[in-house]
This record gives sequence, structure tokens and C-alpha cells, in this order.
Amino acid sequence: MLSQTLELLEFDFVRQALLASALLGLLSGVMTPLIVLRRMSFSVHATSELALMGGAAALLLGVNIGLGAVVGAIVAAIVLAVLGFRGQQDSSIGVVMSFGLGLAVLFLYLYPGNSSTAMSLLTGQVVGVSGASTWALAAVTAVVVGVVALLWRPLLFASADPEMASAAGIPVRALSVIFAVLIGLASAQSVRIVGALLVMALLITPGAAAAQIASSPLRAVAWSVLFAEVAAVGGLLLSLAPGLPVSVFVTSISFAIYLLCRVIGGRRRVYRDEVTAAHYSDSEHH
Repeated sequence: MLSQTLELLEFDFVRQALLASALLGLLSGVMTPLIVLRRMSFSVHATSELALMGGAAALLLGVNIGLGAVVGAIVAAIVLAVLGFRGQQDSSIGVVMSFGLGLAVLFLYLYPGNSSTAMSLLTGQVVGVSGASTWALAAVTAVVVGVVALLWRPLLFASADPEMASAAGIPVRALSVIFAVLIGLASAQSVRIVGALLVMALLITPGAAAAQIASSPLRAVAWSVLFAEVAAVGGLLLSLAPGLPVSVFVTSISFAIYLLCRVIGGRRRVYRDEVTAAHYSDSEHH
């Protein structure tokens, strides 16, 4: 199996897929801690469904699938952000998600071409990613990482406590729309790699795992990037020899990492509680 994998790594398209996976790991790892902090997991799922709809519409019309996915995801993210200002986000997510999924099914049904191309929007097709798509992913990654780095402090404050941030003069609504656009870009790129059905494996799970063990927001980002890279790149490498879908291994690795972090985080909390209890007990005796 190892020899088969090494042989396949000699091909240019496999190395290109490896680069795309590494870029997606960086993109997802930077975004996911803030997504988890803002409790936007369900929103990401809805955004990915609209990315699927945009990609399916582009496939049917014969235009660039990546562009269609980006347009659909950004529109969904902005709509969800605006509706969230009015306290309607919970219900609007369900409405947007079902609408997008319904149209996506229709567009895929009407598509007369190869069914495997349509299926790739659901399950991903990183091995078939083109050079142009890899460059587009690199550009999106650079933009997203750059914006998050530039707006890190106000974005973190607005995510942790939006009311206090607003009182301090931080433009919470504007930051929410900007972050929604970033989610749209990240979701659209993730759909191309792992498929619309499994976007949460990279945009949610690494951040949820990092939250269990990280002691600061910056460390959470570092852990998230590491976890996302291991899942994305490791998933691709493990899928090469057996020829199975990459998404199977990406989700399995992500889930295993989350379970491990959950156990480690739980043991740390138990240890802290025991130390605190012992400290109070000693104080009472003295």
C-alpha cells in the first residue's frame, strides 16, 4: 500500500491535489475557531448547500463550477448575516438550506452530462482539481487569511461578546457581513474538495477539537490549522492506494481528532477541578 501511494505521488495531478489539500487545510483551520466561537455551525451547513446550488447551476449552464459555487455561497452567507441582525437566524437558516438543496437537486437532475461530474459536487473531487482551480484556491486562501489577520482583534471581540464590542464602538454588523463573505468563500472552496455534504468536516470539526484543548484564541487557531492539515492532507494520502473517495478519510480523521481532544480536554478539566478542590480544602484547614 505504501509503495502504491509513493508511486502515485510521482504524478503531477496527485501532487497538485496534495497542494490543494494543504491550502484548504490552512483556509479551513484559520476560519473554524471563529465559526465555532460565533456558534455558526448550522450557518456553514446552509452556506454549503447554496454553494452546491450555485455549482449545480453553473454545471447545467456550462460555466465555471467554482465561480458558481462562490456566488451561491456568498449570497447565502450575506442573507444569513442580514437576517441574523433581526433575530431571525434560526428559522432563516432552515429556509435557506432547504431552498438551496431543493434547487441543487433540480439542477443536478436536469444536467445531461456525466453523472460523476455532478456527483463530485456532493462528495468532492480533489484529485481532479485543475491548475486554475488550485490558483483560485490559493488566492482565496491568501485573501481570507489576510483579512482575518488584519481584523483579528475586533473580529475576536465581536465574536466573543457582540454587545460589549458594539458598546466599545466596534462595527459589529459590518464585521458580521465581512465574516459571512469569508465563510462563503471558504465554503465554496471546500465544496470543490470534500463536497457539499462533508464541508463541516473541515470548517467545523478542527475548531471544535481545538476548543477542547486550547488555552487561548491564537493557540486555538494554531491547533485548528494543524488538525485541518492532518485531516485534508492525510485523508488524500490514505485514499490514493485503495482508490476510495477522499471525503471518507477526511471525515474519519477529523472525527478521530475530535474524540481524542475531547478525552484530553475532559481529563484536564477533571484534574483542574481536583486541584481546585484540594486548594480550597487546604485553605479551610489553615
